[in-house]
Amino acid sequence: MTTQTDLDALIRGEHRDAFAVLGPHPTHDGYWIVRSFQPQAQTVTVVDDNDDALAEMQRIHPAGLFEARFTLPISAYRLRLGNSGHRWVIDDAYRFESPLGELDRHLMAEGTHEQLYQRLGAHCTAINAVVGVYFAVWAPNAYRVSVVGSFNDWDGRRHPMRYHPGNGVWDIFIPGIGAGMLYKFELLGPQKQLLPLKADPFARAMEPPPGNAGIVCRSEYQWQDADWCANRALAFNAPLSIYEVHLGSWRRQENGQYLTYRELAEQLIPYVSGMGFTHIELLPVSEHPFDGSWGYQPIGLFAPTYRFGTPDDFKYFVDCCHQAGIGVIMDWVPAHFPKDSHGLGRFDGTALYEHDDPRRGEQPDWGTLVFNFGRAEVNNYLIANALFWVYEYHIDALRVDAVASMLYLNYSRREGEWLPNQYGGNENLEAVAFLQHMNTVVHAAGAITIAEESTAWPMVSRPTYLGGLGFTYKWNMGWMHDTLNYISEDPIHRRYHHDQITFGLVYAFSENFVLPLSHDEVVHGKGSMLARMPGDTWQQFANLRLYYSFMYAHPGKKLLFMGNEFGQGREWNHDAALDWDLLHSRWHAGVQQLLRDLNRLYATLPALHQYDVDSRGFEWINSADSLQSVFSFLRRSDDQVVIAVGNFTPLVRTGYRIGVPAPGDYREILNSDAEYYGGSGVGNLGRITADALPCHNREWSLNLTLPPLGVLILQLD
Repeated sequence: MTTQTDLDALIRGEHRDAFAVLGPHPTHDGYWIVRSFQPQAQTVTVVDDNDDALAEMQRIHPAGLFEARFTLPISAYRLRLGNSGHRWVIDDAYRFESPLGELDRHLMAEGTHEQLYQRLGAHCTAINAVVGVYFAVWAPNAYRVSVVGSFNDWDGRRHPMRYHPGNGVWDIFIPGIGAGMLYKFELLGPQKQLLPLKADPFARAMEPPPGNAGIVCRSEYQWQDADWCANRALAFNAPLSIYEVHLGSWRRQENGQYLTYRELAEQLIPYVSGMGFTHIELLPVSEHPFDGSWGYQPIGLFAPTYRFGTPDDFKYFVDCCHQAGIGVIMDWVPAHFPKDSHGLGRFDGTALYEHDDPRRGEQPDWGTLVFNFGRAEVNNYLIANALFWVYEYHIDALRVDAVASMLYLNYSRREGEWLPNQYGGNENLEAVAFLQHMNTVVHAAGAITIAEESTAWPMVSRPTYLGGLGFTYKWNMGWMHDTLNYISEDPIHRRYHHDQITFGLVYAFSENFVLPLSHDEVVHGKGSMLARMPGDTWQQFANLRLYYSFMYAHPGKKLLFMGNEFGQGREWNHDAALDWDLLHSRWHAGVQQLLRDLNRLYATLPALHQYDVDSRGFEWINSADSLQSVFSFLRRSDDQVVIAVGNFTPLVRTGYRIGVPAPGDYREILNSDAEYYGGSGVGNLGRITADALPCHNREWSLNLTLPPLGVLILQLD
């Protein structure tokens, strides 16, 4: 029975169960009552589908609460509203049952609903042939939740939602609205306190700051990449050469504005394809309010950022990549989220997505909040998000950011600032279980995963059934740090740091590694890759060509951040385009041409990629020549051998002998010092014949001329 207390609470926006008051209800004396709260209307009439009046509703509260009494049950009706001579007809949101099925409710309660994004959020749909938008949000501790937006004057009293106590979900179907509507959720916390308006955690699109509202979406996109998706599983023996891109600063329009997703499809994809990269890796495109975070502090995990266009525009970009034979990797951030008031932090007035204790719930390095991986519903949110990008946007791989911060409870924390696990250790066992589950389901969906993990945590890229985390690949941060430190040394000192090159081969096959020269290496005062090279201008470019050639000859998949491929001179600035004018210089153009040729060799020579993650693909010829700072090794496939020799000093070395596995003519298939690349042109005239002279425990050897600061790649004809 509805009391005056109920009505007053409804008017104040403090009624927990508006569906028990509004809409059609039987009374204790055998009648039916229809109630509706319409503060924007002066008159309300119950009408049928033909707009014929069934009953005039009586105003029972001056704030705009109306009521009509019927002798028979009523369910199919509409409301005609009148105000200052204007009339309009709407459907009553409170006459519709929840479309949330029993199985959905059960899976949500368990935290195992892998397509959760198909139920929560905002969805254009029809119920009983009435078109509208279905809203649903998880907020188990809220006292009241309402949808607010441009369709109800942002008034939280107009559309309070229905609560499902079994799973903590609130929902409502609002007829008569559709795609393009702005909306947020207005919540009262457990103590009836009004919270800041919250963006939908499942919003498919969001408006720019400072509004940050969700935008109701309906996708009309028709994919054309079925063949690609059917065959996109990437085998370890295939080449993987990644071009890492920040979409906002790769290139810009003449007026300084961003390129759109569709303009990027026209310009970026042909460039990447022409350079020979197999994949594009996008810095996070999930919606984020602050440009300077580069996307690594996302709030709209289900929304491609508005900066470059619509969700369908982003689908077009991915589709065009696939049709051009380019895979798409997306940086994904499940480790933490920002504290912005419209975001996930204390979403329903409690620590819902994060831990309540800051020793678990906050990340001091970044001023962010940490997901509570011990809560099934939070894991479900993140797992569903990973699958969302694979299924809805056909993303081929997720590169998972900041994995180390997830694995260690004491990550970047001093003694007393963290809580140990149940066994007294610093391992975040809940995060480990989450990552294992995430990797399992993403692989089952046909995509791969890559971990940015900077510690010695074992078996990051080993299967979960062996106790590993289950990632496909792991970034080799140790290789990157060691080799960058080495190449940054003056060549005269490199003999004293020889182990920084050789040490990476000690553990090179303990994981499935990607060799990353990423955006992190060209920011925060580190300078560009070119600026980190020692010597005069000639030596800087020679060192850069040497370093890239060594990287491509080395075991491991490859990743290069944009601008590195042509020797960008300044440090990366996310607010400006790359310095493409540098390509008028033969030195910069030479570096770009070298990268193009390295990608071509890497993709076409099985010896350089078949056993990238297997010790069968590598063998030292001579790793001990520290005095001359020369390295030589073999790369193998099942039926091919390639030899790489690197001279890390500016001296030309003539008569340098290395052992080789077989007699015959060895063709110089790449020389990083070629004049074509801006080098001095020192080499072996393109070919050299093996001598029957033992060397390095081999019966045959080559007598080479090694170019200064150069790498030779040789293949037996």
